[in-house]
Amino acid sequence: MIAQVLGEGLPLLVIHGFGVDHRIMLQLEDAIDESGWQRIYIDLPWAEGNADPNVSSADHVAQGALDDIREYLGDRPFAVIGNSFGGMIARHVAHVLRDQVLGLATLAGVYEPTHQARTLPRRHVVREDPSVLALAGPVREDYEEMTVVQSEDTLEAFTRYVLPGLRGANQTILERVAAEYGLSVEPEVAHPAPFEAPSLHLFGRQDHVTGYEDGWKLRNHYVRGTYAVLDAAGHNAHLERPDLTAALVNDWLVRTRASAV
Repeated sequence: MIAQVLGEGLPLLVIHGFGVDHRIMLQLEDAIDESGWQRIYIDLPWAEGNADPNVSSADHVAQGALDDIREYLGDRPFAVIGNSFGGMIARHVAHVLRDQVLGLATLAGVYEPTHQARTLPRRHVVREDPSVLALAGPVREDYEEMTVVQSEDTLEAFTRYVLPGLRGANQTILERVAAEYGLSVEPEVAHPAPFEAPSLHLFGRQDHVTGYEDGWKLRNHYVRGTYAVLDAAGHNAHLERPDLTAALVNDWLVRTRASAV
């Protein structure tokens, strides 16, 4: 599953979301490339060039991630950050390997796997720009579906970081995993002791896909957690609010490094 390794330092495992690949997380590079962390980007099993026809559930995805981490890192300490579905996998990894994990971060993470059970805000586009939608051309439908801030910057980010993985994803594998989208046991249920490593839980205020309230319900479990709900941000919050996301991620990395000393 390991797609790309960048930099030197303490290992930082980076896990992308559903239907895309690791490139959606590369937007964070400008913020963390000199932070003293080695970024280990994972491609989940539907990613182009990594398609694994044997994977058919979230449990399989999570186990595959654990196997690759153990093979690559051994018993080295590391931090983990995940986006959307990757946030759910990151939580699983952080709890199963709790003794190794220095910190956990989720960006628009999945906390309630059943879509119908999620507490979601209404769909709301904060900034509409017909000229940007016209500029999007053939990618308009995919761009418009997730974006709540329509601008040339968010269109460029979507085209650069999201679209390649979206276009290359193996749809058969996605359909199989979608049918068994949730983990058989939620990480916080399987490992109920409070999570004491530094954590970050970042959400978009206008995220109509995973919302933010379901993650907030677990605040007492993450006793060193920073919770942030960003206005003018949807499910791709880190692409729509890159500067604020970068500041919060860097703060988490500083807290995580300090706790590792």
